[in-house]
Amino acid sequence: MAAAGETVRPADAADAARIARVIRAAFAEYRGVLEPPSGALGLDAAAVRHLLELGGILVCESDGRIAACVFHRTHADYVYLGRLAVLPAFRGRGLGVRLVAEVEALAVAAGRNRVRLGVRLNLPQNREFFERLGYRQVGLDSHTGSTVPTFAWFEKPVG
Repeated sequence: MAAAGETVRPADAADAARIARVIRAAFAEYRGVLEPPSGALGLDAAAVRHLLELGGILVCESDGRIAACVFHRTHADYVYLGRLAVLPAFRGRGLGVRLVAEVEALAVAAGRNRVRLGVRLNLPQNREFFERLGYRQVGLDSHTGSTVPTFAWFEKPVG
């Protein structure tokens, strides 16, 4: 579980550079593993500010340091969850689970009855993580330019 000194809050534009560093560091293990490469590896402060404009980002801070974050965007009939990132030094403390639960609560508050996300097919550990949280695969899709599926859509009913 998350330690007592860890808090979750909505991010703002002033957090953009720190969030970009957290996402790049958390996704660094996928460099050379994913095809196409994850866009998270090249994320900068401007891209994070754009994500904030599209929806929002929740951050989990530990002693004033951003240790984890997640993007969310409300659509007509669901809330999308993406770019869940936990710094390696903070993994295993429940921060990812906590952020997913916060997005689920946001979905309920927004009157949406499901949360949707994409998981790369060649990252079974991520698939297992979301399945443990009650997410189920609802379809396959591919990144632009790919002729074969590269990721699965997962959803969870909420509310």
